[in-house]
Amino acid sequence: MDKMLLSGNEAIALGAHEAGATVGVGYPGTPSTEILENFKLHPGSRCEWSINEKVALEVGLGASLAGARTLVTMKHVGINVAADPLFTASYTGVKGGLVIITADDPGMHSSQNEQDNRNYAKAAKIPMLEPADSQEAKDFTKLAFELSERYDTPVFLRTTTRLSHSMGLVAPGQTATPPPVGFDKDKKKYVMLPGHARARHELVERRMAALSKDADHMAVNAIEKGDPKLGFIVSGVAYQYVKEAFPKASFLKLGMAYPFPDGKIREFRSMVEEAYVIEELDPFIEEHVKAMGLKVHGKDVIPLTGELSPELIHAAVSGEPWACPPAPAFPVPPRPPALCPGCPHRTVFGILKDLGALVTGDIGCYTLGVLPPFSAIDTCVDMGASVSMAQGVELALGGGAANSPIAVIGDSTFAHSGISGLFNAAYNKRNGLIIVLDNGTTAMTGMQPNPFTGQTIAEEPTVVIDYVKLGEAAGLAPGNIRIVDAYKKEEVETAIKELRATGKLSLLVAKGLCVILRRKSHGKKN
Repeated sequence: MDKMLLSGNEAIALGAHEAGATVGVGYPGTPSTEILENFKLHPGSRCEWSINEKVALEVGLGASLAGARTLVTMKHVGINVAADPLFTASYTGVKGGLVIITADDPGMHSSQNEQDNRNYAKAAKIPMLEPADSQEAKDFTKLAFELSERYDTPVFLRTTTRLSHSMGLVAPGQTATPPPVGFDKDKKKYVMLPGHARARHELVERRMAALSKDADHMAVNAIEKGDPKLGFIVSGVAYQYVKEAFPKASFLKLGMAYPFPDGKIREFRSMVEEAYVIEELDPFIEEHVKAMGLKVHGKDVIPLTGELSPELIHAAVSGEPWACPPAPAFPVPPRPPALCPGCPHRTVFGILKDLGALVTGDIGCYTLGVLPPFSAIDTCVDMGASVSMAQGVELALGGGAANSPIAVIGDSTFAHSGISGLFNAAYNKRNGLIIVLDNGTTAMTGMQPNPFTGQTIAEEPTVVIDYVKLGEAAGLAPGNIRIVDAYKKEEVETAIKELRATGKLSLLVAKGLCVILRRKSHGKKN
């Protein structure tokens, strides 16, 4: 077959299929979402959206131990949620290959932070591959499954927003036959009691030592000879930026971001007069190279934050400006993000603004309620934090209706990690109001289903979580659980005021179909 034009995410999905992977699980999060959406299209794949990343990794680990080659996808902050099983999965190892996608977001195009998840590879003692283009995204995914089974370990594949969404030519390859499935009972390997875990930790350390030694001979870690006066140590998409800025330089391209090929690093450094480590975000490679006693430039010239670019790198290394295209002949007006016209969330935020209430917010498209004309959100930290942080504010201020913030959270985020906050509030006798903005989808990441939509990733009907029964299970009084039409302002406003006046923990669900999804649904009917 001829080459195909694929995004990095599409290429990863193809690579997983060619590797013989049959199970795909994850939680939608930009820039990783399209991986699972494309993997489910390949024959023989069984895919699920999990309620959060911790659950996704646990499902993936279970599938792996049962023999299936398994792909687990999430964005970078999702690894924080999945960190608990992640560190112990390094101890248990795998049966079927287990590949974990961490889609990092330098520049924070759609994220609340720009953490560098290469640090997780080091901390959890899990190898990490980092492709530089779509072809490598496919090839490295296949390699990741191979390494996972060869070294009995989960393997990270790190992407970034730029790689995830950029298009490149990809040559398809042969598809492997999936391995036979079946769970082999091995309590000393899979049951992490302290006595078992101590022995497994020793194996993990030996595995990482072997991987570090073998990294010197892996083809993905390659020296490209060029001008001996100037050399660059790079990995991932930064390679493309530096190659464009300094095409004649020498390169050490690290396809394995961790562990490091120390022998190859020393070899390369001896070949060039001056060396730079170019990497986005943390000085992850730079610190290791300097710890080896080698002299290199890095964050002394390259920014520690934000995305890199050929222009930035050229100017930082050479001190000469890049010949950029001329600026537009007329000023381009800024287009700040805003809630869509007709969005059901606008009703709620308009009311909250008029009330002047303290509002703890959450992660989703509705976070845009912080911006004018509403300016109605006062905090936003992580998935589910609105429900929990509101309780902390109430605890500090002494409770009572006047001191109770309003927590605002979306339906998918509520399923992800807000429900536990609801039960915590009930257990600790909090009195605040939790508003769930249910627009019938996970809108921010591209209209994925969730446990409140009644549909699976395969668009098959499934159970719908009942808000009323959920509230009753938490001990809320029937009168403190209400479901209203988000498009009926008077109904919403009355419910908010009456529930706050009760001085008791309350759950209000404002239901209104996402305006974009509604248009798409009407289009299907036509």
